[in-house]
Amino acid sequence: MNLDILEQLGLDQKEISLYLALLKLGTASIRDIAAEADINRGTTYETLKAMANKGIVSYFPKGKRRVFCAEPPEKLLDLAEEKKQSLEQGIEELKHNLIPQLNHLKPDFNSGNVRFYEGDSGIEFVLKDILHTVEKQDERTYSVFSSKSIRQHLYRPFPNYTQQRIRKKIGVKVIAIGDGGEDAELSERKWIETNDKMDASYIAIYPPKVAMISLASKDYPVAVVIDSNEIAKTQQIIFDTLWSTL
Repeated sequence: MNLDILEQLGLDQKEISLYLALLKLGTASIRDIAAEADINRGTTYETLKAMANKGIVSYFPKGKRRVFCAEPPEKLLDLAEEKKQSLEQGIEELKHNLIPQLNHLKPDFNSGNVRFYEGDSGIEFVLKDILHTVEKQDERTYSVFSSKSIRQHLYRPFPNYTQQRIRKKIGVKVIAIGDGGEDAELSERKWIETNDKMDASYIAIYPPKVAMISLASKDYPVAVVIDSNEIAKTQQIIFDTLWSTL
């Protein structure tokens, strides 16, 4: 029996042990419950009171003593619903109040606005960040400069990136430097012809961020992400101006 879900509902190991003991015993005294759960009586009593406050244990007097019983397991669903509602309210509070207030405390720009990533795992993180950032925007689209030499390495750590982009209904405009590049749904592509050898490079503009990916020695990928609305907007103007002339 997998009881991990009970911990997610906020029950600790002592509470879980006592609840199981009560289900087995039915109505029982603190002494019998403590013995069944192998927990000392003082801890048992305090824990049972906390469980009563959560609504999963009830008690009533029997002579001079107090006896306890477990609420039906279906009561755990009520606890789960309460947790769900509380979490949903917390998410809304974070979205609309706390996060904007916390962001207001940040300076406009600092060293934390520039982040470095490397290796396949770093590139995968950046690609996921592009999707996560763009899917929250009203206009789900971003822009890319991409050279031919990086294409075979870019999606190596995230081979189903394009499928995920399409599933999230995210569009992309690509200015490809050099020939090649595959056509895909929700994708537009224009080319800049060049006879010169181009180093591997990929620049994604997804305001308020810009990601720049290149290859170090031995095809080792590295990335820089700049979180700056001003820089992203400037890069977007450059991209849009060039796009309109191609």
